[in-house]
Amino acid sequence: MVGQERWGIAHIYASYNNTIIHITDITGSETISKASGGMVVKSHRMESSPTAAMVASKRAAETAREKGITAIHVKIRAAGGHNSPSNPGPGAQAAIRALSRMGLRIGIIEDVTPLPHDGCRKKGGRRGRRV
Repeated sequence: MVGQERWGIAHIYASYNNTIIHITDITGSETISKASGGMVVKSHRMESSPTAAMVASKRAAETAREKGITAIHVKIRAAGGHNSPSNPGPGAQAAIRALSRMGLRIGIIEDVTPLPHDGCRKKGGRRGRRV
């Protein structure tokens, strides 16, 4: 079985509001399966929770296994950019753990959060946000 793996890429978007797991083929152009925290829980505040991320990644992994994917590279993305936090939300770790528990072999784990190269000015004015 070694060397017979079919690779895919798991794009995990983990913000503080939701966690989205999107599994594509190795080129990244064709979607194989996708699931999100909002698809598996009822209340909005639970969408980004580790539990919702685990259930969503299990669902995405099952579909990917059916379609013949046996190993994945993981790309984690936080909201990032200028006015959003650059660290992934609480669902990122849980999603990776659930993918590996489903029997998918994990290759490279990479952080692909967009980082600003100094564009627009942040809100808050000259003296910052006064609380």
